[in-house]
Amino acid sequence: MVWRTAVRGGLLISIGYAGWIAGSLSERNKILNENVEYTDQFGSVLRKLPGLPIFATVSATSLPDRSDKLIPFPDEEPLVSSKPKVVNRISQIMRFGFPGLDNVRSLDDYVLSYDRRNRVAHWVFEHLTEQTVKRIEGVDRSQCQFTEDKSIHPYFRSLNSDYRGSGYDRGHLAAAGNHRTDQKHIEQTFLLSNMAPQVGEGFNRSSWNKLEKHVRKLTRKYCNVYVCTGPLYLPRKEADGKTYVKYEVIGANSVAVPTHFFKVIVGEKNDQTLEMEAYVMPNQPISDDTPLNVFQVPPESIERAAGLLFFDRISRDKLRCINGRKTTFV
Repeated sequence: MVWRTAVRGGLLISIGYAGWIAGSLSERNKILNENVEYTDQFGSVLRKLPGLPIFATVSATSLPDRSDKLIPFPDEEPLVSSKPKVVNRISQIMRFGFPGLDNVRSLDDYVLSYDRRNRVAHWVFEHLTEQTVKRIEGVDRSQCQFTEDKSIHPYFRSLNSDYRGSGYDRGHLAAAGNHRTDQKHIEQTFLLSNMAPQVGEGFNRSSWNKLEKHVRKLTRKYCNVYVCTGPLYLPRKEADGKTYVKYEVIGANSVAVPTHFFKVIVGEKNDQTLEMEAYVMPNQPISDDTPLNVFQVPPESIERAAGLLFFDRISRDKLRCINGRKTTFV
């Protein structure tokens, strides 16, 4: 009698569990099959999708397997197009992997990961060629305005009022001068999610601008240039002998002022060889006569400080040079 009761109880539990699984799968399929779309302030149609599971990849940006070629595939559409397909363009930008997957947003010509706590991006990612950085008639930076990013929840946005009277510039992470093939592209670089508080004189308008121009010049040397840019909040030893991470915040939304900024760049030549450069600059006035190579650092030092992994789809033994020095790998 006891064993019959136990068997019946086990069957009831099994049936209930199976029903729960079926219901969960049905609800999951319902979510995945929803086709909810909305339009952002630039007229781009965005689709609401379920959140990424832990350790997931972003399938919309994954390239098909084509024997791991390192140059643009001949059967793909050209990079410069009046109406580029977003998925193809984002796949090109993120070709060598994501540094992280925290609050990733894809714009038409660059990708960013947003830090909701600090109201500044974790990183932005760009893909440049000699064609994409050329000036195009009708694309005018002076027509752009700094705009709050309405795709971000109001709790976590930075606003123009946060910068007003702070003494800091609204410094581009994805540089406006890198996105001149379309007026919409350059306008999207003026979203405040792409900005960080930067010292103006001696940094944003000087040394940082010099580094941005250097990156654009690399498109003359390489057929493809991939660049990841972001903020750092580095520790410093204080008078009491202890080490602290300290940074200022500005405005009503407490927008973080980074202590430093980084750029990690990979250039690809026509023969598919790859070279890397990595820079860290302090967010402070820098003398105009300071050469850029003073700010070159091992890329792994930035990875440790930022908690990111750059170009993780490129094995380091594929890099011929890092910061102008030949590696022992190639």
